[in-house]
Formats: sequence, structure tokens, C-alpha cells
Amino acid sequence: MNLSHRVLKAFVELAECRHFTRAAERCHLSQSAFSQLIQRLEQDAGVPMFVRNTRNVSLSAEGALFLERARRLIADMEMSVADLRDHATLRKGRVAVAALPSLAADVVPRAFARFHGKHPGVTLEIFDRLSDACLELVRQERVDFALTAPGPRLAEFQCRLLRSEPFFLVCSPAHPLARRRRVTLRELAGCEFVHMARNSSVRQHVDPLTAGAGVLESSIEIEQLATLAGLIANGLGVSLVPELTLFQFARRDLAVIPLDAPTLRRPLLLVQRKGAVLSAAAAELLAITEEFLARPMPRRKAVS
Repeated sequence: MNLSHRVLKAFVELAECRHFTRAAERCHLSQSAFSQLIQRLEQDAGVPMFVRNTRNVSLSAEGALFLERARRLIADMEMSVADLRDHATLRKGRVAVAALPSLAADVVPRAFARFHGKHPGVTLEIFDRLSDACLELVRQERVDFALTAPGPRLAEFQCRLLRSEPFFLVCSPAHPLARRRRVTLRELAGCEFVHMARNSSVRQHVDPLTAGAGVLESSIEIEQLATLAGLIANGLGVSLVPELTLFQFARRDLAVIPLDAPTLRRPLLLVQRKGAVLSAAAAELLAITEEFLARPMPRRKAVS
């Protein structure tokens, strides 16, 4: 049966006012067009919905049985369309994002705050994960997109480069390199390094270069940037960190120096399922996030 909203509305209007002309006027149709809708409904149903005589129209037994169902169908249709409009106009909805901890702690919250100020009815969710876990959340369809570094099996995803960030040396102000304006990899020889966890994107980019630079490997290996900052501030070593993590090291007891190594950059990717189309809410949140990522990051001055 072709139970369109138009047909159902015509049926309910005729059932309520019991007059073809008045029901047609309520539906903004000519009487002939209205009568054709009712006839089509009865033909599809295979039973008469109305009993007609020269003076009025009344529901048949089958029509009376169908009336409440028709009202519920109309209400469901109208509610579904209203809900769809709410999502399209960002009055309602949900956006879930997976992001590296360095992004989840600074850039993403700022993007969330701006988006929430404009669209408070949309629910936002964030998963702060390392790169492999971010990709797994995309694979499981638990997030709309991920902001992460390259990981395994990227070919199965739709990826786009958002930013490529340089690295910086972080050390204590008492370290011999703390007063340099820039440092080279060669100058890191003999420095004791405190490393991030081996499965972190930072470690995966730093290891290939420090392996041949003559650095001393500390036995300490950590997962949180705040812990790394505390260890370095207390003279337990130095480390190389990407630009977007520098807010974690903006402390008086730390020195941050640009690394003169153009080949050492961490790419940050937008990762989605192949063929996936973002909702209006997810697309706007992504645009806001990209705006923040495109801004120059503030640089700390060398210790003087």
C-alpha cells in the first residue's frame, strides 16, 4: 500500500469532519483530487473505509479500526521529519571524536567549546587515545572521525593531512643546551633521554633519529605528558616533543628549544571510514577544529 502522509491525512480529515467538501478544503485539495486519494486508499486496502449516503459520510467498521493507526502513523512521520530537521539544523545530534592526547587536551576542547556555544543541543563525545586505538575506534564505527598520527593499515581508511608539526627539545633550565636558540641532532649526543611509551606516535617518530644521534637512553618510559614534564624539570633527562604538546611544558622550571631537523615532523591526519559522509554537526565541528589547527602555535622564548 502507498500510505503516504498525504493519503493518511486525507483519510483522518474525512473521518473527523465526515464531509468530502470540508475535508478537501482542510487538505487544500479540489474535491475531485481528494476523492481520488480516498478511492486509492480503499482500493489498496481492498475494503471500503467509509459508508456514503446522500446526506453524510461515516466510517465503516474497517475504517474505524484503521483510524487510530492512521493517526499514530501521521504522528510518527511528522516526528521523524521534525527530528531530521533538528539534526540538519544542528538543534539536536551527536558527534564523537577520537584524538591523540596532545590534541584532546587542548585543541579539541577549544573546538568543542566554540561548537557547544553555537549548538548546545548537540551532544559531543571525545575519546583520548593513542594512534592505534584512534584507528580502531574509527574501524568499529564508534566515532565520526579521528584526529591522529599515521598507524597500521591506513589504506583501509579515508585520510587527509591536517598539519605537519616540528619537534622541540625540552630540558631543565640548568641543562647546557637550555640557552640555545636552536639545537641540532648532533648536539643531543650524550644527553640522557626520557621517552614516551613505545606505542605512542611521538616515540615512533623520535626513535629513528635519536638511534643514530648518540643519545643515552634512560630506563624511564612514561605515557603522560604531564609526567614527562615533571621528570625533566627535576633533572632526570631531556626529551623531544611535537609542537602541539608544548602547552604541557609551559613551566618556569623547563626550557623549550626548537629542534633544527626539518625531516623530523609529525603528521596529523583526519581519519574516516572510506565512503563515510559526515553529518552536518560533525562537518561543522571538524571545520572549527581545522581552524584551530591552522593557527600558528605560540613559541616560548629561549632561556636567558
